[in-house]
Amino acid sequence: MDIPQDFKPLFRSSPFLDLLGPFYYRENSEGFTVGIRVEEKHTNARGLAHGGLFMALADIALGYSAAFSKDPPLKLVTTTMTTDFAGSAKIGDWLEAAVDIQKTGSRLVFANTYIRAGEERVVRASASFLVLS
Repeated sequence: MDIPQDFKPLFRSSPFLDLLGPFYYRENSEGFTVGIRVEEKHTNARGLAHGGLFMALADIALGYSAAFSKDPPLKLVTTTMTTDFAGSAKIGDWLEAAVDIQKTGSRLVFANTYIRAGEERVVRASASFLVLS
């Protein structure tokens, strides 16, 4: 499946991300936009992208953008994440999560994202992250 030209394979992975991926990213002025092409393995019984895929994409985009918003990168763990599903995606759709870092404190980071399928916003997510020492 084709990937938008300005996206590269995600620079960091894990066994879980390898199972779900491949994920891609591009740098922008606010940090990162993370994307994935919906495949059959990502679908629910109705043939639409599973909510868990959206949540994983949001967590990756939010967490990586928050961590790499500082130099050296912050060590973070997700403490809360809220997701609102406003649409869906089907096999072949390209999903993108662009992030807005709301606040970085000494103990917590707050961030928001919208996930788009094409031009449509399909998910809104916000999260907080604990900064590990």
